[in-house]
Amino acid sequence: MRELKQTRIAKEVTLGGNEYYIRPFPAFTAANLSGEIGAVIAPLLGGLLPLLNDGVDLMSIDVGSFSGALSGLSGNKLESVLSKLLVKHGNIAVKLEGETDAVTLDNDLVNEVFCGSAQDMFILAFEVIKVNYAGFFEKLGSLSGVRGKGEIAATADRNSTDI
Repeated sequence: MRELKQTRIAKEVTLGGNEYYIRPFPAFTAANLSGEIGAVIAPLLGGLLPLLNDGVDLMSIDVGSFSGALSGLSGNKLESVLSKLLVKHGNIAVKLEGETDAVTLDNDLVNEVFCGSAQDMFILAFEVIKVNYAGFFEKLGSLSGVRGKGEIAATADRNSTDI
């Protein structure tokens, strides 16, 4: 019998000296989470895409613009999505620095590992999203014009008709 994709480690990530092993979600779980992820990411993208379309590098965005982009986010929704991405479905194992065995990431480990370094929690969540939705974000980038502006212009030219 063939090994299922959802049982294989799709990506290994090292953050803060700890090694994380990410497995993809089962298809229906990924589909279910996509709506919640969209509800959290949409306000962020809505605030950042206009800046990125103006050719501004993400790392050079001033704090005020970034705060404005984050203002539409709900803390409760964000916490819920992070919990589902990182803990609820048991799709991440972590080998803590200095340990020999990896264990499934749970709430206690999240609190221990990310206390004082919440940014790493967001990085790990982003890696989980990339594992499960990489194709979606590639298509979104090309549709938004952030990546592949020439491709969009060429597509628009091919699809236009003279009246």
